[in-house]
Amino acid sequence: MERSLLQWRLLPLLALIASLLSVFFASRSYEKETQCSLLPHDHYWISSKRILTPDGLISGSVEVNGGVIVSVVKEEDWYKEQRSRVKVIDYGEAVIMPGLVDVHAHLDDPGRSEWEGFPSGTKAAAAGGITTLIDMPLNSDPSTVSPETLKLKIEAAKKRILVDVGFWGGLVPDNALNSSALSSLLDAGVLGLKSFMCPSGINDFPMTNITHIKEGLSVLAKYKRPLLVHAEVEMDSEIDDATDNDPRSYLTYLKTRPTSWEEGAIRNLLSVTENTRIGGSAERAHVHIVHLSDASSSLDLIKEAKGKGDSVTVETCPHYLAFSAEEIPEGDTRFKCSPPIRHAANREKLWGAMMEGDIDMLSSDHSPTKPELKLLSDGNFLKAWGGISSLQFVLPVTWSYGRKYGVTLEQVASWWSDRPSKLAGLHSKGAIAVGKHADIVVWEPEVEFNLDEDHPIHFKHPSISAYLGRKLSGKVVSTFVRGNLVFGEGKHASDACGSLLLAT
Repeated sequence: MERSLLQWRLLPLLALIASLLSVFFASRSYEKETQCSLLPHDHYWISSKRILTPDGLISGSVEVNGGVIVSVVKEEDWYKEQRSRVKVIDYGEAVIMPGLVDVHAHLDDPGRSEWEGFPSGTKAAAAGGITTLIDMPLNSDPSTVSPETLKLKIEAAKKRILVDVGFWGGLVPDNALNSSALSSLLDAGVLGLKSFMCPSGINDFPMTNITHIKEGLSVLAKYKRPLLVHAEVEMDSEIDDATDNDPRSYLTYLKTRPTSWEEGAIRNLLSVTENTRIGGSAERAHVHIVHLSDASSSLDLIKEAKGKGDSVTVETCPHYLAFSAEEIPEGDTRFKCSPPIRHAANREKLWGAMMEGDIDMLSSDHSPTKPELKLLSDGNFLKAWGGISSLQFVLPVTWSYGRKYGVTLEQVASWWSDRPSKLAGLHSKGAIAVGKHADIVVWEPEVEFNLDEDHPIHFKHPSISAYLGRKLSGKVVSTFVRGNLVFGEGKHASDACGSLLLAT
């Protein structure tokens, strides 16, 4: 009897202990799950006086649940809503905008992670408000030109990316004329293909000719995926003044890649893009010209092709909009890229084309390397590796240099979110709208900062960036990827929980 009474009295205590243990282990499990995010909530609201939606700028709130935007409410309707008791983060006057989608970045993993890698590259992306990166198929080793080499990319990226990452495949002579080889690469999940019309500088990524491109488009038409093209063709250089042949002079390098290279390539390319018109043999294929530098005859050709119904888009990059040949110091090889940065008058025309809508979108073309390959001490523009390191800064650079031309928040979102996501076929991204992934950047356009040695820079080799020493406007406050707060208050989430984006 006494034993039964003792057991009866112990039952509440045992129940309490069991409850506490349950809470303890549940909290530990929940804590582990939320290492993907600096915010320990799966369901929450974010509010601001400036939220950029497809219908314009509103004051209100965005509800996120399970990584998806489930409602967008204007301020006047906020208190009328019967909301569940969930976390509300008020960002005040900061701009809430769709996360940036960068369709042109070289992360060099695997094989050249000493140039850049998925961890460092995606940390830089997150710190810059970029929520999706599409990785280029070259500069890694090996290049992504087959299902087997794509698998190496995927394995290198797994559990090492803070933002979502997809992959372009390579169109090269070895696979261009083999439809089954291209089909197998596309079936493996690349979002489209990339080719060079001039030497790429990478041995296992040789240039293609117009026959290769035409055959590639016929395969891509079946998949409704794009072909991205580096549009330069090698012609005789125009160096004719011996006094300007100093390899430390930027003008020497500029003369080795004249605008005629871009014009010639684009004229040749557009001889086959007519097949992408309605009723054409490659009707559902699409051609995207990357990093346009020439704002004159090359751009005129593209505009003409669009007017005829060719399925063509074109991008340029912030460095072509920020810098001009006249201001590049002697021997400062940080500014070397291809196509090259051209003169100030050309930059003005590029901005005009951006504002008029003749250029469709922007990309970083983040193309890093080891500092020693930039030959910073020698300053030899003809031998230094070309490429601008910019991944973390593209949003403030676009805004800072664009204010002079009257750039709006709506244009920034179109150039960096809406149109790039459509090019890559990522229809769940690119907008603050119900049903979209909660890929969001929160930033303060008015806040200025100096990009100096005291500024935290997350890509691998900050010293080779041409933007160092600049004063910029537009501080990124927070970055959400599928609802996870991956960057906030200068910190990154502990775990790399970005998703791989493979076409199906």
